[in-house]
Amino acid sequence: MDKIIRIGTRESQLALWQAHQVNDLLNAQGYKTTLVPIKSEGDIDLVTPLYEIGVQGIFTKSLDLALLNNRIDIAVHSFKDVPTQLPQQIVQAAVLKRGPVKDLLVYKNDTSFLDQPDYVANIATSSVRRKAQWLRKYPQHQLHNLRGNVNTRLQKLAAENWDGAIFAVAGLERINVRPANSIDLDWMLPAPAQGAVVAVCREDDTFCREACAAFNHAETALATAIEREFLRTLMGGCTTPISAYAHIDNNTVHFSGELCSLDGSRFFSISREVPATAAQHLGQSAAEEIMAQGGAELVAEIRNAG
Repeated sequence: MDKIIRIGTRESQLALWQAHQVNDLLNAQGYKTTLVPIKSEGDIDLVTPLYEIGVQGIFTKSLDLALLNNRIDIAVHSFKDVPTQLPQQIVQAAVLKRGPVKDLLVYKNDTSFLDQPDYVANIATSSVRRKAQWLRKYPQHQLHNLRGNVNTRLQKLAAENWDGAIFAVAGLERINVRPANSIDLDWMLPAPAQGAVVAVCREDDTFCREACAAFNHAETALATAIEREFLRTLMGGCTTPISAYAHIDNNTVHFSGELCSLDGSRFFSISREVPATAAQHLGQSAAEEIMAQGGAELVAEIRNAG
């Protein structure tokens, strides 16, 4: 094992945390590794809303290019940032055991405004999924764009005259920056593959594929595959409010999926329970059912609006 595996990662604290997880798992098997930080387009432009940038893989593209150009051997991503169609010659090598999947609200003063139907709260998030679900529950609130890494967004929230901002639980807890003034949003359905970390490598790199296969977490891999298949079938990207969550309990897959209009006023949801052995194409069939119920027209409407 004299070969040194070069692990590509974005430079944010959270991305480095994720890369270190893969690094440690490889080291535990006796592999030699080194981290290679790489800037992504999503880290450089912190102003334009993600849905306006319109680029698939805004946070993964730079790492994919580094992988294809043989500057790195493995790229580590937050799985929810990865397009459902991987670039040619790049394959999914391992999915790590999933962390927390929920979203949370970091609030400035208190949460009493959530119970005041006439109060127009100012809430920040760059996610169209979070915006749509929030507006469905609180249609009178004003939503504001919030970009940047976790620490940047927390600083921005502190500086602005907002009531709160929405984050992923995993993002804050993994780097120990979750504020005390935060609450889990149990009613909010997460993004497909939220809370999961994936390692990808070149298709022809059998050395790295075998090295990563040893720490692939089968249940997380199955659950995220279902969620991403649901997303892919709905032809959703960063401009479409699509949520999905699958988990396995007693060899049964519990799946929930949702498609929303941008303002949250219209939505299609579906829940299914199937044996894990019969979960193949579960995401696709659930999405096709939503499309048949009117979801196809809503997706087309959202795309045309963009």
